Amino acid sequence: MDVARSAALFALAAVFEIGGAWLIWQTVREHRGWGYAAAGVASLALYGFVATLQPDGHFGRILAAYGGIFVAGSILWGALADGYRPDRFDLAGAAVCLAGMAIIMFAPRG
Repeated sequence: MDVARSAALFALAAVFEIGGAWLIWQTVREHRGWGYAAAGVASLALYGFVATLQPDGHFGRILAAYGGIFVAGSILWGALADGYRPDRFDLAGAAVCLAGMAIIMFAPRG
């Protein structure tokens, strides 16, 4: 149950954080309206709250593990939203980060 909950919360956090940053990027770099920036700020605020819902109470561990999700999710977001085509180095880097996330979250604790 905790693994499924953590995975869902990581995915939701990624949507809020990456989506919020993308909306602000769109405002500044692509000259979209300020509504994009406001939505981005709100999304980033929601990301901060979602992270607190993780079952593990260790902030550093959760944020470090989430880093792997952030890296892989950012590459995926770029591919889906902007047509970015990741190369083998992008994919290898994301795989390393996801492996690190799995070790941080799911390694047996002694």
